[in-house]
Amino acid sequence: MYTSDSYEELQTSETKCPVCGGTNIIYDPERGQYACGECGTVLTEKAVDQGPEWRAFTPEEREKRSRVGSPITPTVHDKGLSTVIDWRDKDALGRRLEPKRRLEVLRWRKWQIRTRIQSSMDRNLAQAMNELDRIASQLALPRSVREEAAVIYRKAVERGLVRGRSIESVMAASIYAACRRLKVPRTLDEIVKYTKANRKDVARCYRLLLRELTVRVPIADPTDYVPRIGSLLGLGGSTLRRAAEILKMARDRGITAGKDPAGLAAAAIYIASLQEDERRTQKEIAQVAGVTEVTVRNRYKELVRELNIPLPPQ
Repeated sequence: MYTSDSYEELQTSETKCPVCGGTNIIYDPERGQYACGECGTVLTEKAVDQGPEWRAFTPEEREKRSRVGSPITPTVHDKGLSTVIDWRDKDALGRRLEPKRRLEVLRWRKWQIRTRIQSSMDRNLAQAMNELDRIASQLALPRSVREEAAVIYRKAVERGLVRGRSIESVMAASIYAACRRLKVPRTLDEIVKYTKANRKDVARCYRLLLRELTVRVPIADPTDYVPRIGSLLGLGGSTLRRAAEILKMARDRGITAGKDPAGLAAAAIYIASLQEDERRTQKEIAQVAGVTEVTVRNRYKELVRELNIPLPPQ
């Protein structure tokens, strides 16, 4: 009989029975044994159970009995590693605390909050992460963009780029850089609208981040703006697909170089809406895309002229 005190030995070796060569290995959790299902030879006994000591039969029970904390995240100034004392003043059984114990817990909570922020960098990060959460909520940004923006801002703090500049402008620039890196279509004007800093300061901080942190930002693709503009206008899938085809033809002809991607996307959507009979005015499209009507009109005429796009009678 082959025995082993370590289940890892069985996992790293070929799981075959040394007696009959069978591969039907059965695990008995009550005895902690691995045995061959063909001849009954015990391969491993006293296997260590790697799971928790409790049992749960539903996802709700598993969540209640789990004792692990939330994962580490860069969107919190201490990365979520600190302990949080609950504010409900209840014990482990859900009973209200006595007044004397409640005052004691209140004192614990006060000192716990104070110890979370010990240095000027902690205070800076705490204020910046609150600003990040506020702007990201206003713009409905996904979690991946929030974490990327938090990482960029932390690098800026470590390099001393925030000193002498407002936290709002550097954080807004970090959010814009994260959106560009992850190809989430948000313009600089949209981000500036929800912050106290002006556009000039945010643009200057954005260029500083690109230069000092060597943040690699891909070239903005007008196609990334099509789904968002189309959904805000309530356009169908055929219209959006046609707009993407127009932008692809323009990119192959080299027309998109040096042009505002939002303006190109708006012009392509305008042309596609005419061809697919889902007409929207240039004013409506310009307002949703965040550009002027003149930009939409100029890009529209340029695309029609360079690509020889046939249009239905207006």
